Amino acid sequence: MSALEIMDPKMDSGIERSGYNSIEEAIEDGVAPIPLSLDRTLDVQCSIDVMDHLFSCEATWHKGHTLAQTLFTCIYLMRMERTSSHAILNSFCRILRSTCNAIISVVSTARTHEEEDLFIMSFGLPLRDEADDKCLSILNSVEETISRQLRACKAQAMSKKKTLEDLESLQDNPDLEEDYCRALLCRLRFRKHFYHVVMCMRKPNGRGLELGRKHVASCLNELNLMVKSREFLKSQSNITIQDDENCTTASGCRPVGFDVSLNSRLLSPAPPRAVRLLNWISAIGYFEKLLNDLDVICALSLDPVLENVLHFIVQFQKSVPDLVPRAFLQQTLLVQDGKLYGQNLFSDVISRALSLPDIIGDKEFQMNEFVVQLGQLVINLLKILCTNTAWQRRKLGKSLQDWSTISIQLELALKREFGETRNVLHHENMCMRVSKQLLIWTQEHGYWIASRFLTLGFELDLYSPGEYCMVYWYMYVVFTKLIEKMQLRVLASSETSRRKGKKKKDHSKDSAWDTTFSSSCLLLQCYVLLSEGLSMMLAVLRNESRSFQLPSIFNTEQERFMQHFDLLQKARVPEHISYYSFKESSSQAGITDLVKYNFFKEIQKIIPSLRGSFASEPEKLAELRRIEQVAEHNRIALNIVSQVGPGDPSLRVSFEFTHHPHFAVAVVKRS
Repeated sequence: MSALEIMDPKMDSGIERSGYNSIEEAIEDGVAPIPLSLDRTLDVQCSIDVMDHLFSCEATWHKGHTLAQTLFTCIYLMRMERTSSHAILNSFCRILRSTCNAIISVVSTARTHEEEDLFIMSFGLPLRDEADDKCLSILNSVEETISRQLRACKAQAMSKKKTLEDLESLQDNPDLEEDYCRALLCRLRFRKHFYHVVMCMRKPNGRGLELGRKHVASCLNELNLMVKSREFLKSQSNITIQDDENCTTASGCRPVGFDVSLNSRLLSPAPPRAVRLLNWISAIGYFEKLLNDLDVICALSLDPVLENVLHFIVQFQKSVPDLVPRAFLQQTLLVQDGKLYGQNLFSDVISRALSLPDIIGDKEFQMNEFVVQLGQLVINLLKILCTNTAWQRRKLGKSLQDWSTISIQLELALKREFGETRNVLHHENMCMRVSKQLLIWTQEHGYWIASRFLTLGFELDLYSPGEYCMVYWYMYVVFTKLIEKMQLRVLASSETSRRKGKKKKDHSKDSAWDTTFSSSCLLLQCYVLLSEGLSMMLAVLRNESRSFQLPSIFNTEQERFMQHFDLLQKARVPEHISYYSFKESSSQAGITDLVKYNFFKEIQKIIPSLRGSFASEPEKLAELRRIEQVAEHNRIALNIVSQVGPGDPSLRVSFEFTHHPHFAVAVVKRS
């Protein structure tokens, strides 16, 4: 707040006032006329300009600005009753307002708006009235009228006869009628199909996903037609010099009916900001990405396997989706009424993950206090993974303490009930076996969260080159523990399966599952080797060439270690790991050991066997290619360093993320 300045347009709402003290005063001054022009051709052109500008306003609102400073700068939206005599504008504004109201409902219910608080604030604006329930029928009626007019234009062009006598034309120039009809139709149809997308995705239990995909495809097609109409609309405008960078309409004209400052005094919860709207081309690009993200969500198979769900969310986040698709993913699909997809109890999801025997009663397992707590932790984890990257990392770090606490409670309960025995014995009872599996499963997901926390630091560019050594060392430890817990879980599950007495027909399924598991472990092993290899390479360079040393002007290396890993240390993930463990490990690293244990070469031996396992999964094949490229480049760099000698003063080594977002490639040069 100390940076506030009078007359600063970013903070002082009075600096950009238009001079109108109320909407009524602006209307009386002719800012939002109905009809938009007495010239019918110009009226259609102005209507399209209003639609296009609202399109840019909507995209800007989705990107985090307020409704009051984007969509509701439109006086026609503020006073919808005035447009009742203008069917085209009225139908467009009503369905736009209904769509916005539905999106606000989704985002507020998902509670992802904490990261963009201003998104759901309505500031007392007229977001809904009774007539909005009929918005679809009103739009369909207008669309049908314009469609008949377009068909009549085509028939006239084919037969060279006058066929428009029975239909009232949209405007006065017969030569422009067909092009104006096309331009209006694609905009109205986009609004209709986008409304259907939102409504379909809000249906419970994923029932509307298949139909939603069809409407997404229709939306993308209408966007393409909107872009094609731009050339015609620009040709009809009187503007010769058009600034596409700031242009919010396809024609390049300024729309009528908008005033940026009328609602600025409604923004009492936050200082008014100077809002720069997305230009029309950028808005088209935004909606294309939004629709593609929604299409990915609609294509999700409702698989109740938690590992697959987590993998899907992580892959989905790689496309950097905006707030709206992330809210749809969380609220309308992943978590509905406390169930996965609104269908599967999270206790059942956990039971499936543990491959529990049938003799464990459903009610007994569901009512177990640890299972109830773990179910809530899984719900929170799914919600956290749907937030933006920065919030996600911070919340993952804090949630680790909850996972660690329940792990300790499970371990204490095991000791209290069954003594100090920790190994899986043949004679132990089923209750003890299930308790151990639950503990291992909990610890495994704690390490998965820790690995996600560490890798997100690279995506957020939180680590400096001097800190890569400690980060990769910590990643190596976490990935190693993750593999260990995965193997223990599978061993316990397979033991339980044998005790259940599986039928012969299930053996092929089990072998296929075992293959999938071993492939996942091998992929993790590649991450272990990459992390250990990079950590040792950096440690060698620090020890022998004094490069990649952290400056100690403001804080020490130990303080940096705690700043990055404090949340992991508090959660004891992993146990008995501290800065002194890292210091002892890195100080002993030498070039001889690094060359002897050629981690990067080992990765190249593993990858060919994984290609066959992941033949039907293009995402994992792409990941394998990235890993292979990192390993190959680092292997070559290591050979050069070992030949020249890491202590050679002419040697210059830097690290770049050219092939993988989380694993660096060493670039070696000689001065």
